This record gives sequence, structure tokens and C-alpha cells, in this order.
Amino acid sequence: MFTGIIEKTGHIKSIISSGTNKSFWVESPLSDELKVDQSLSHNGVCLTVEEIIGNTHRVTAIEETLLKSNLGNWKEGSIINLERCLPLNGRLDGHIVQGHVDCTAQCKQIEQKEGSWEFLFTYPSAFAALLIEKGSVSLNGISLTVFNVSSNQFKVAIIPYTYEHTNMKAIAIEETVNIEFDMIGKYVNRIQNLK
Repeated sequence: MFTGIIEKTGHIKSIISSGTNKSFWVESPLSDELKVDQSLSHNGVCLTVEEIIGNTHRVTAIEETLLKSNLGNWKEGSIINLERCLPLNGRLDGHIVQGHVDCTAQCKQIEQKEGSWEFLFTYPSAFAALLIEKGSVSLNGISLTVFNVSSNQFKVAIIPYTYEHTNMKAIAIEETVNIEFDMIGKYVNRIQNLK
């Protein structure tokens, strides 16, 4: 389980394709602190650390993960958000994030405000029941509050700290981001649909 509070960013050093899988070597300030078999959020996707060499680590994404996330679009040099699992005695500063991406959203507008940024994203309307005004969402692993929510779009406001310490500053118009909807909202929606 994660909280959506990004610890560090890393970048993709190399990509190796093997059948329908892709393995990524990630260089980051966290890599030399990791352990093999440890779960680590990469842009909001929970991946298992398979190998560590110095300040790099290797993870693999299977076809299902590549289809539902933006990992298939990563290139050498891509900047990614990283977060280690929440320790049982830790604080939940963001919201409950599983690292199980539901789909991708596409950036349609970036507006610079005085001291902050507003991003407009579109998402598949099939997920509309999972977003509420002022609710939580995970974008590329970042716990954010949504506003101006409609059946296929929403906005998020980014403070300077988040902008500088995550890959939000690297997002461009038409770029896709990973989105994980609030777990509690998903359970409530499921219960309602079973009635």
C-alpha cells in the first residue's frame, strides 16, 4: 500500500523487451536503498524490484500492466515518480493507493496561475462514477484532489513543491498519465451495482 506522497523521481536508463514484457532499468536516489523483491511505486504502478546495481534497479511490466498504464510509452530518459510502501507505523499523508492503475488520463490543458498550476485531464467516461468533486485520485502515483469534475474530465491544482519534486513539470499537452481511482469509492460503487 502507498500514500501518493512521492519520495523521489528517477529516470529510465534502459528498456529491454522480452516477448510481451518490458524490463526497465531505473536510476534514482532510492535505488541503492532498495531490496530485491521489494514493491515500489513507479508512476503509481506497483512493481517488484528484481535486481539492483549501484544506483539503478530493474523492474518488469507484463502485458496487462503495459496495456492499462503509460509504461509502454516510457523511453530512455523518461522521468518517473517513485514511492516506497507505507510502513505499518507510518502516517497516511495522502490517501490509500494500491499501485493498481485503472486506466490512463490525457492532459488537455495546463494553466499557470500565480504560484500554482492547473491541469485539465480527460479520462474514459466508463469510470465517471469513481470521481467526485474534491475527491482523491492518484495521477502517476501522486495523491491529488480533483475539482471541476465531469463525466470525462477533471482538473487538479499543483502547488510549487509538488511541481518541483515530481514529474508534473515534465507533463505536456496530449501526454498520458496513469490514474488510480480512490479504492473506497471503487468498493462503494461495486456494492451499489450489486443491488
